[in-house]
Amino acid sequence: MVQFILDPKAGVPFYRQIIDQIKFGIASGSLTAGEQLPTVRALAVELKVNLNTVTKAYKELEIQNILETQQGTGTFIGKTVIKIPEKERSKKLQDICNEFSTIAFSYGFSADDIINELQKKNRK
Repeated sequence: MVQFILDPKAGVPFYRQIIDQIKFGIASGSLTAGEQLPTVRALAVELKVNLNTVTKAYKELEIQNILETQQGTGTFIGKTVIKIPEKERSKKLQDICNEFSTIAFSYGFSADDIINELQKKNRK
């Protein structure tokens, strides 16, 4: 299961962040076909967003046949295989690294400090 995290400073609407996280979760294998997602209400409460935000994300993914909603049962990952183009993956990683390093550098951490911490985290 993917842990959804929304970034209000990203400049990307929350519903789009939810969509992207579900797509990347499927592409990376963290979300698999048939896996149940949280209900709209549960995810909205968890993320502290309006119900309509989660509904919009789920509906858009349903239209793309990525999610399947079964009335009374829930929302599930469909059988659609998602491959994220290497260019898009690379761009996403660059964005994450830029934001992360900007914050870390503002606290006085060096690139070596960051690398060492990431290597520690990777060993766990």
